[in-house]
Amino acid sequence: MSPNPVTDLGTYLKEQRQQAQLSLRQVADRAGISNPYLSQIERGLKRPSAEILQAIAKGLAISAEQIYVHAGILEAAPDGEVVIDTRQVIKNDPRLTDKQRKALIDVYDSYVGD
Repeated sequence: MSPNPVTDLGTYLKEQRQQAQLSLRQVADRAGISNPYLSQIERGLKRPSAEILQAIAKGLAISAEQIYVHAGILEAAPDGEVVIDTRQVIKNDPRLTDKQRKALIDVYDSYVGD
């Protein structure tokens, strides 16, 4: 059975929080989200948006890019450099409608190809 990326992300976030010696409540307050929601993310029950992940990164005082890699939004290149999956970022942005997502992906593909 393949690992669950949502659970892996939650485990990673919990480890980062514990290493920073922060309580769940402290990180939730810093990130501007509720304690129960952060708890559900850490337990792999919820898949947060890129925007929420960025807020959590701020709450943990760590790089949002590293969280995005663990969430599967970005890929880490062999040399450790972060590779952005632009299509995935567009698809995961909750602020966009389906029509806007398609239009942005079409424009992006017209410049870089599939």
